[in-house]
Amino acid sequence: MDEFLSYRPLDRRERLPLPDGKRVAVNVVMNIEHYEFLPPTNPHRDYFYRVPAKPDIVGYSFRDFGNRVGFWRMLKVLDDSPVRVTCSLNCEVLRLYPDIAEAMVDRRWSFMSHGTYNSRLLFGESESAEREFYDYTISTVRELTGYRMRGMLGPSFSATPATYRLMAEAGMTYTTDWFIDDQPFRLDGPSGGRLIGVPYSREVNDALIFPGSPMFGLDSDYFAEIVQAQYEVLSTEAHERDTAYVMTIALHPLYMGIPHRIGHLAQMFERLGSRDDIWWTTPEQIAAHVDAIGWC
Repeated sequence: MDEFLSYRPLDRRERLPLPDGKRVAVNVVMNIEHYEFLPPTNPHRDYFYRVPAKPDIVGYSFRDFGNRVGFWRMLKVLDDSPVRVTCSLNCEVLRLYPDIAEAMVDRRWSFMSHGTYNSRLLFGESESAEREFYDYTISTVRELTGYRMRGMLGPSFSATPATYRLMAEAGMTYTTDWFIDDQPFRLDGPSGGRLIGVPYSREVNDALIFPGSPMFGLDSDYFAEIVQAQYEVLSTEAHERDTAYVMTIALHPLYMGIPHRIGHLAQMFERLGSRDDIWWTTPEQIAAHVDAIGWC
């Protein structure tokens, strides 16, 4: 299809088996982020775009709510659910919010890189700077949590032409940047580097359901409804085709941790928790599984 991907139509793929005969690999990603009050300028994107002048008090405030309040409110729901949590992590969170770091480590969450700060993007970076970026983020998380990250969701979906080659050079095995499929896929870089793509989600993603939150967006119960609808279709198709699918649920404490939404999150996991064809898993486990069986 292009220099990274080959085209594999769904109807012509071999069966994808999951452990214990499960049909839907449900992957819950908590995006734990920090936005700087006065971030450095990136000519390719202005993160606080609400006003031309800085600081943007409103833009910063509702984002910082997630680490002050939303994370802790969501933690109780996650603790009472069957999910395996992966943290998509801005690594400086570990230094800025040691209480959050301790809570995640105590719960043995999986970690994947989401950069340093969510206000610092990869767009326009040189290869040498990006190579240092991987060294720094991987070593920082390992030092402060003991966890060796194997994959990345680019900070605010940013990347460069060299990103996937440099990720592979740094020992990473998967990326979640791409929304092109409901099953894992292989990325082969034009100048080296092979990664497994684990499907992320733009649709089952609170940051895109509640845009600009809390100022506007869709009703809170809509998110729970589309999560359930997504699962029902994937489960039905997987049984009909005798295969399996990946379903990512992307969450952010600044959105889903708001008081009027938290009940819908609990309801969502209560419904899914009763289904016996779900493999509650992580992107790292999905990538390792399909690589081990040579599926893609």
